[in-house]
Amino acid sequence: MSGPTPDTLDEAAIATARARLYGLLAATFDGEAETIAAALEGEAFATVAEAFPIDIATANLRGDGHDAESLKIGYDNLFVVPGRHYVPPFASAHAVDPSEEFESDSRYHTAGEAGELLGDPAADMAQLYAAAGFSPERGDDIPDHVAASFEFMRALCEREAALLEGGGREGSLDAVRDLQARTLSRLGWIDRFEDAVADRDTVEGVFAAIARLARTFTAWDAQEVVDADDRPSETTPA
Repeated sequence: MSGPTPDTLDEAAIATARARLYGLLAATFDGEAETIAAALEGEAFATVAEAFPIDIATANLRGDGHDAESLKIGYDNLFVVPGRHYVPPFASAHAVDPSEEFESDSRYHTAGEAGELLGDPAADMAQLYAAAGFSPERGDDIPDHVAASFEFMRALCEREAALLEGGGREGSLDAVRDLQARTLSRLGWIDRFEDAVADRDTVEGVFAAIARLARTFTAWDAQEVVDADDRPSETTPA
């Protein structure tokens, strides 16, 4: 087995940087208020955003004016407590089409309509996790929760970096990158998620800015890094 070359070490550094951002996004959308506050105060969001060639405003990603308690309240209002500000943080709720096989006794769900809990997108993500032998710790046991999806991408990027640094086999590296591409191809729903967060987070705008970062970064990552274009995808209507 050959050792790493300068080119693979550069690729490993990129994979490590991607892993850090995905990890930060996973923690954010899992409600780790202390992590969010520290990232804002230390300008971690802005720094990682500026490290990649993506065009995004970073003004609301900086500053120490957000304490953990207020961020926790804001997170709960947006992503936990049903109400006029609530945005479901999982793909099934933003699906364009209803799942093929879905049964629910919830009074909030009408048979044959999209906007579900644990619909087809959840099953798709669960299959990807199983293929990688991965069990999400984030996302409240909801496979298509945005925090679980980003946690998975963090793990895959870390695995890619380790293979590159250790001169791993090409087949193993290709398998990891294929899982990344297949995962990113299923994250088109984040476009609609970000639109909804931007519409509801109109006071401080912190989570709207982070959702915008997530949308922009995942789109760039899918197109420029892992080439997800040829994989089956969840498409976003015009």
